[in-house]
Amino acid sequence: MNERRHRRVLQPREAGNGGMRTKIILSALSLGACAAIAGAAHGQRPALHMLDELQDGNWEMRERGGGVHNLCVEGGHGLIQLRHPGMACRRVVIEDKADQVTVQYTCRGNGYGRTQVRRETNRLIQIDSQGISRGVPFAFSAEARQTGNCRS
Repeated sequence: MNERRHRRVLQPREAGNGGMRTKIILSALSLGACAAIAGAAHGQRPALHMLDELQDGNWEMRERGGGVHNLCVEGGHGLIQLRHPGMACRRVVIEDKADQVTVQYTCRGNGYGRTQVRRETNRLIQIDSQGISRGVPFAFSAEARQTGNCRS
């Protein structure tokens, strides 16, 4: 007898408009999910793509209120951790726009930082960074300009 009741509940004709409504809602949700996935995959650019577009080579960095430094840059991602160069740090992308990126990073046991890079051109950028390196706080703003090839 329980089997018979169970079968009745599952019969679409006996479910009335509620069963049809459920099917329509499920179909709409499935289509919406597929469209969202396809839209996200199509046209999505790699993370921090703006940094990949910067020119490789020698960059002259002029800190506001400070000195001038020359950096050999191979890929703009190295500009994120200027006070923690070469360290394996965990990064979290805060902002990723076509002309500006902001990344927060943590270097376990060696400090952390938050860096914003704003591109004016592929050879001229503005950098703002702050954090802790080797137990000492740092904060700087700088303009960096690509000046040529790296010197060996």
